[in-house]
Amino acid sequence: MDRGQRGFTLIELLIVVVIFGILAAIAIPKFGAVREKAYLAAMKTDLKNLASQQEVYYNDNFSYTTSMTALTFSASEGVTLNINEGSNTGGAATATHSGTPTWQCGLYHGSASASNGSPATVVGVVGCSN
Repeated sequence: MDRGQRGFTLIELLIVVVIFGILAAIAIPKFGAVREKAYLAAMKTDLKNLASQQEVYYNDNFSYTTSMTALTFSASEGVTLNINEGSNTGGAATATHSGTPTWQCGLYHGSASASNGSPATVVGVVGCSN
């Protein structure tokens, strides 16, 4: 080979491409798991914020509400909140995310039950299930 020519051989380039492929095969599933955790965190946060808004509403009206507009609350992008129960003794809500449609999180307060298949099992604690 002439000393004036420089560059990589086909074998060297092929090895680099294979290494990048292996790294991508490891990184892509990890990225999916991180994204799912972020969606779950968004659902949990929205439920906790909804519970705070419910408490403010309760202090003004002596009852929990089933109306999102009465709470002047809007969910994060992709999160769907459902207020399943609202009375003068308690409230319950569930959340889903469009990015993880099989997951559901729930929360209830007071004498409300974990209705509609909510994964919440402890009063005031957000519970999630797949």
